[in-house]
Amino acid sequence: MNTFDDDNDSEFFDGPRRRPPRTRERRPERNAPRRSRPPAGPTNVLRLAGLVALGILILFGFALWVSSCGGGSKGAYSSYFDAMRPLARDSASVGDEFANAITTSGLTMDSFQTDLAGWSQREKNDYLEAQRLQPPGLLQSAHEAALDTFLLRFSSLDDLASTLTRAQAGHDSAAAAAAALAGDAELLSASDVDWEQLYKLRATQILTDQKIGGVIVPASKIVTSPDIVSGHSLRILYQRLGTPSSGGNVKGVHGSNLVGTNAVYNGTTTALSPTTQTTVTVGSGTEFDVVFEDSGGYPEVQVKVTLIVNVNGRSVSTQSTTVPQIATGARATAKFTSVQVPNSAFGANASISVNIHRVQGEARLDNNAATYPVLFQLAPS
Repeated sequence: MNTFDDDNDSEFFDGPRRRPPRTRERRPERNAPRRSRPPAGPTNVLRLAGLVALGILILFGFALWVSSCGGGSKGAYSSYFDAMRPLARDSASVGDEFANAITTSGLTMDSFQTDLAGWSQREKNDYLEAQRLQPPGLLQSAHEAALDTFLLRFSSLDDLASTLTRAQAGHDSAAAAAAALAGDAELLSASDVDWEQLYKLRATQILTDQKIGGVIVPASKIVTSPDIVSGHSLRILYQRLGTPSSGGNVKGVHGSNLVGTNAVYNGTTTALSPTTQTTVTVGSGTEFDVVFEDSGGYPEVQVKVTLIVNVNGRSVSTQSTTVPQIATGARATAKFTSVQVPNSAFGANASISVNIHRVQGEARLDNNAATYPVLFQLAPS
């Protein structure tokens, strides 16, 4: 039985019923004026100033970064080298002091060890100061070479002190000690190569490439003479440090023996005779070589040699030179290259006198001097 009538059924399936349209109410218009932004107070001004300052710092830092990565200005290069120059000079001055010390009389193991400790500390300080420098970007690799130079010098001087201590404690022979010391000293020579080739020349080329003139790269040479760090020189040093001397009182036999004197001109050597007159040609290249030997039992230092030109029994020219050091039993040559021979000496009764000055502790002096009769003649023009 159908409980729904037809009219209701058709209305149910006709579709969803539509809601009656809703009228939208209009919002009331705002009649009140908008609120204006409050005026800037002290806090806002400070905040704005801080932002501006921060922006300037960022730009400045960026400019510095660009400058460090690039070539840099002339002022930057000049300032860097001005800061490096005193370090280079101090480091090199150690070489002069080293050379002077090993040829100074009265040197002892304690005093030399103190010197070595002071020199190595100075090289270390120069290294630390150089680390604080900020080179222009293109000089970074060259600057690293400068740092390596200071480290090599520090290591060499420190190793020399250690080697001397071990050699003395072990009673090493002079030959063995000299070989070990020469190996340590090679680092000093290597440091000069590093500075010259990897720092100075490289930095100079960079300045040229950047077209920067008027800026000088500092030099720094610690080995004043190759002979100073040679095995021969260091052997003498080791022997001297073992010499029983204290307070200026020298023990044992010390002395020098004059071997002979030669006149050298244009590659020809003529030995002078104390008994026979010898003709000596005088020209721009004339040289007199005085040969002597260490006749004592110990090495000697600062041996002074004097050469005198006499005419008719009167001295008309005197020159002196000093041989830095000589090993026990070894020979050395004192060279005189600019002897002044006056016109009065030509064709006159002339002679040359030489004298090896007394060394500390020397008792015998009769074999230190000689006088040679000569006939001076002018070199052909």
